[in-house]
Parts: sequence; C-alpha cells; structure tokens
Amino acid sequence: MAKAIASSVRLYQLDFSSMRTWLMAALFVIGNIALPQLCHLVPNGGLVFLPIYFFTLIGAYKYGWKVGLLTAVLSPLVNCALFGMPAVASLPAIEMKGILLALAASYAAARFSRVNLLILVGVVLSYQVAGCVLEGLYHSSFAAGIQDFRLGVPGMLLQVVGGYVVLRYLLKK
Repeated sequence: MAKAIASSVRLYQLDFSSMRTWLMAALFVIGNIALPQLCHLVPNGGLVFLPIYFFTLIGAYKYGWKVGLLTAVLSPLVNCALFGMPAVASLPAIEMKGILLALAASYAAARFSRVNLLILVGVVLSYQVAGCVLEGLYHSSFAAGIQDFRLGVPGMLLQVVGGYVVLRYLLKK
C-alpha cells in the first residue's frame, strides 16, 4: 500500500508486496542501465559521471527505501550480466555505495518532506564519504577509497543538479 508521507509534496513509502514497488524499481533499473551506456561513450565516463547511482537517488527519494534498495542492488548486477560493466571485482563497492545512497535519500525525503539543492548535496556527500571509507577499508587502500572524490566530482554534481531537476518534476506528479 502506498502511503503519502508529506502533504506539501508527494513522497511515498511503497511496500515490497505492492506491484507498484516492483514496477517502479524496474523502471529505475532500466534508467540505471541506459544512463551508464550513454556515459560509457565518453572515455572513463563511468568513473567520472557515476551514472549507476542516478536513478537510485531518484527512486529512493520519491518512492522510499524499498524502491531505492531494489534499484541499488539490481542495477549493478543487471549491468554486469548484460554488459560486463561494472566489473565483477568492483561490484561489492558499487553495491555498498548504492545501498548507502538509497538509505540516505529515503531518509532525507522522509525527514525534510521537500527537495532542494542543499538537501541533495547532503545526501550525495553522506553516501560518498561513508562509501569511500568503507571502500578504502574493503580494498585496504586509501587511493581506492577516495577514487570517487578524485574522479567523480562531475558525477556527484550531476546527481545533485540533475537529481534536483528530475525530482522537482516528479514531486509535482
């Protein structure tokens, strides 16, 4: 059952038993398949634009942690199975960051019941900082941990600005 959690904007917390949860997650996974394919047309596009996270942010913010979690977990697995990207070796870090993003975005949506650039900066920085620490520990490498901050700043900006534009549009629906 979908429950609106804010009166000023339409945010939802969908249940796993709801067909809408699975449909929305499938649509966001498709987005997380298409966007990386476009970004990979640019050399190092995946590392620079971090496209696998974009629709996870949107899904989790608008539809809650369950849609976000499904999108975060399934997107890298489907992309890897279909296209070999991301590489199997990088799946644990990408899955971990996607899960952190889904939780951060859904928490921010529930907590603030609105979207603005500052909230999205907080969401992106929170999952990236926590993810970088965990990735560094996982790989026992500080360099591996901060890779997204060395290369992925354009992707973080895309998540904040692009996410804001898309969410403002969707929140009116």
